[in-house]
Amino acid sequence: MDRRRFLAGVVAVAGPFAGVACAGARGGVRPAAGYGPLKPVADLRDGKVRLHLPDGFRYRSFSAAGETFSDGTTVPGRHDGMAAFAGPKGGTILVRNHEVAGPVGAFGDKDAAYDPMAGGGTSTLHVTGHGEVLRSGPSLNGTMMNCSGGPMPWRAWVSCEETVNGPDVGDDPSGGDNSRLTRRHGYLFEVPVDGVASARPIRSAGRFPHESAAFDPSTGAVYLTEDNFSFPSGFYRYLPPRHPMREGRLLDGGRLQMLAVDGVKRADLSRGQRAGASYATRWVDIDDPDPRFTGRPPYEEAVQAVGRQGRAEGAAIFARLEGAVFHQGVVYFVSTQGGATAPGDPPPSGFGDGRGQVWAYETWSGRLRLVHESPRSSVLDLPDNVTVSRRGTLVLCEDGDGDNYLRGLTRTGEIFDFCRLHPIPDDPGAEFAGSTFGPGGLTLFVNVQAKRGRSFAIWGPWERGLF
Repeated sequence: MDRRRFLAGVVAVAGPFAGVACAGARGGVRPAAGYGPLKPVADLRDGKVRLHLPDGFRYRSFSAAGETFSDGTTVPGRHDGMAAFAGPKGGTILVRNHEVAGPVGAFGDKDAAYDPMAGGGTSTLHVTGHGEVLRSGPSLNGTMMNCSGGPMPWRAWVSCEETVNGPDVGDDPSGGDNSRLTRRHGYLFEVPVDGVASARPIRSAGRFPHESAAFDPSTGAVYLTEDNFSFPSGFYRYLPPRHPMREGRLLDGGRLQMLAVDGVKRADLSRGQRAGASYATRWVDIDDPDPRFTGRPPYEEAVQAVGRQGRAEGAAIFARLEGAVFHQGVVYFVSTQGGATAPGDPPPSGFGDGRGQVWAYETWSGRLRLVHESPRSSVLDLPDNVTVSRRGTLVLCEDGDGDNYLRGLTRTGEIFDFCRLHPIPDDPGAEFAGSTFGPGGLTLFVNVQAKRGRSFAIWGPWERGLF
């Protein structure tokens, strides 16, 4: 290792979240006061209480499912992953996923759809910092189960399909008739911030249940999480054929790899970890990232086709990898059901028995570190999407069985509640998703995925706390 790389490593070790690793090594949980107690706050849109927030914070909801875009078409539901970009005249441009399953037909212009039978995709909204919509419309349609993704510095959003549905695969557990689909699904799609997507999949980045994408500008690699609900999941990276910063887009034709623990074949990291766990890692190649199926195999077989290739070469096992974000040379990613089952907490359904882990992969060293493992659901309950604030605090969206929160995880290992979702009658599965700070960090935008999902803009005295 030369001197420059050594010094960079020293800075990274002493930098953001070094305190989290130390806190984990000491054991226990460090609660933080955050911004103070939460109380019900009325939505400035219509006066209804939808969120509980600390004193001084306000919010407005916008662009709910069933409303209309600027072009008159209907806003689909299942609001999920999202990113914010600087817009004209100090405004914000949001690119937002819609995690719609089944062959329900495309929203928007069906002639522009990747698959006219699929109901997922993305919408793009021009908004003010207080959630007033200036312009909105579909930007990718005809895709399916667009869960999360990631912002790219060349002003694009990479949207991820969390499925492998298609006419070549048996029906998935939701019961949708895959024979009605016209295209194969399970890919990444790039959406330009200032236009609409070409609807061309990045096939070499794999056909598996994608969740999030985090870009490393120094190498051009795109780190990918897999949320395979009932089976083991993996942590991947896609190495495009040419650096996306030079091309201004993400090219197909690259190489897909899966993370493995050095010296341990198929290391099971889905289980409870020792405090301060840290692993040296390596990457294994996926020889067939875009499998084509014949004879319509059962969905349960097809959804494991890519991951099994990696595990055959020794790749590590995780439980439901969801949100991911790149920050100062580190990819932070969430294992929603990772960890040990706490006494008194029943294990959740699906693969993994814990209430959540947060991992950090150091791109410069290849080291994988455990940032946080939930000791019980009252501390952190099934974390999902993640973003990072100006001060380096992670914002975790919960997808738990009871009350759902936005929680902060600080660089020194403190965890605190920032926002609670007010219970929605007849919709106990409602959850937070897609948290993202607008330009300058003055507004936190977030989605609530529900039967009638909607987006929110939250603002207030950020300087008073840890975001």
